[in-house]
Amino acid sequence: MGLFDRLRRRRRAGGTATRDPAADLRYLQQWVAEHKGVEAFVEPKTTVTEVTVVLVAADGEWTRRKAGGVAGARRLSDRLKIPVYDVQKVGYPQRMRDYDARQRIQRKRALREELDDR
Repeated sequence: MGLFDRLRRRRRAGGTATRDPAADLRYLQQWVAEHKGVEAFVEPKTTVTEVTVVLVAADGEWTRRKAGGVAGARRLSDRLKIPVYDVQKVGYPQRMRDYDARQRIQRKRALREELDDR
């Protein structure tokens, strides 16, 4: 068995290919309810992933899920009552990059503190 055979088997066994769309919808509804100023950004299909939607809150926190195509992402934003943008046209919001940078700093600090405590 080759490397790629193992990767294909893993993906079928429990990767995103088998994700439950109803569970994704419940998760995204809850995520929107728990965050302020959420906007949706539709990401295009690639050779690796289907069309996905990234929800970005006002503080930059974000989450990503499959969207069921571009039409699915638009229906999702209508259902969640949030604005939707095409990431290829508008790009990712700066607050998302700022949030990721803050998270990296916090992880480095936590690791440094853990090493100092040893």
